[in-house]
Amino acid sequence: MQDSETTGPAWPKPAVAWFGVAVLVIAFIFSIADRIIIALLVDPIKADLDLSDTDLGIMMGLAFAIFYALMGLPIGRLSDRYNRRSIIAAGIFLWSLMTATCGLARSFWELFLARVGVGVGEATLSPAAYSMIADSFPREKLARAISVYQSGAFFGVGLALIFGGLAIRFAAGAESIDLPLIGTVAPWQMAFIAIGLPGILVAALMFTVTEPARQGISSAKDDEISLKQGLNFAFTRWRVYIAHFCGFALLALPMTTMATWIPTYFMRVVGFAPAETGLRLGLIVVIFSPLGAIGGGWLADYLLRRGYQDATLRVGVLAAIIMTPLSLVATSVKDPTLALAIACPFAFGSAISMGMAAAALQLVTPNRLRGQISATWMLFLNIITAGLGPTAVGWITDNIFKDPMAVGQSITAVNVCSVVLGGLILWATWKPYREAVERQTID
Repeated sequence: MQDSETTGPAWPKPAVAWFGVAVLVIAFIFSIADRIIIALLVDPIKADLDLSDTDLGIMMGLAFAIFYALMGLPIGRLSDRYNRRSIIAAGIFLWSLMTATCGLARSFWELFLARVGVGVGEATLSPAAYSMIADSFPREKLARAISVYQSGAFFGVGLALIFGGLAIRFAAGAESIDLPLIGTVAPWQMAFIAIGLPGILVAALMFTVTEPARQGISSAKDDEISLKQGLNFAFTRWRVYIAHFCGFALLALPMTTMATWIPTYFMRVVGFAPAETGLRLGLIVVIFSPLGAIGGGWLADYLLRRGYQDATLRVGVLAAIIMTPLSLVATSVKDPTLALAIACPFAFGSAISMGMAAAALQLVTPNRLRGQISATWMLFLNIITAGLGPTAVGWITDNIFKDPMAVGQSITAVNVCSVVLGGLILWATWKPYREAVERQTID
């Protein structure tokens, strides 16, 4: 069966398509903010619930990432068959409710189960969103559209850092808050409730988005691909997919350190206070990272119009070239002004490749497999960014340098290695990727 974008229903009107992207961006902002707000509330949670660093590490990583990654696979398959808008709306409602529920937790297991719910809910978003966007824009505009959607992640990170910084300041001057029907809650609990409940309105907003017709097929059910066919197809393109998953995931590590370890570097080495760190880094991410993501998408669309079928991978390699020197210096200075100045291009450069990963997948994957392949990509991304990257920074600090003040050097080592290796992997994949684009068929 040929998966051609030259046949099938007409593309949605630009205003309809971009409105859908705008709502998905809002959903992405809330998903990221709900996901990482816990990282800025570690100390008050530890004190109130009598938890250890290991317990909090489980909450930030294991409880969320494993269920997010594993649930993404079956949800991706559902997205290839059923109404994607409804799947996303249900997911938004679930993760928003579970984020607010984190603010009601009184024990390890209550908080753990609430975080599991956040992970399951958020697993619905990106696989279905990528598929919807791919059915809303022709290929020469796809990278830009997905990059705009991906910018929601950076707004989410930035707003979570800013909100977390404000929460820390608020917590310093308040002991408890009385809420109707709920009772007395601590400031960190109020932070979860305040950032979670508004997401329920976003779930309702999702129903104003038009479900796009699937391009190149009559309907998802009539042209369904069996699990065996899907596995066979992925196996025939294994070199392209594995290289894509590993290369782009490695390029995402600098942004991961921006949200995890660089705040520690700013507080521990540069000397910023926790609240100041959240506010300053949050503003930098909100301003510069979306510009990097959208700029990368614009460049990829330009190169594609010029005839470069591997445009998305070329932009990924360019991002690696830019990020190599920036990674060397970004966490190697102690002067506060200089550290903030370098963080600006670092946030820009680390975002360039983020939209490219999803756009590249849509161009080599048939419509009926996009949700499943995107979910597999998210699985790899979470293993490398949520598991390997942050763990490697802590391990190097503890076991190689054996000095907490050397955290900047550990970040440098992880980031430089990851962007160089990721860039080389994508560069070596240009030719097989071009071939995959040219023969996008089910064998």
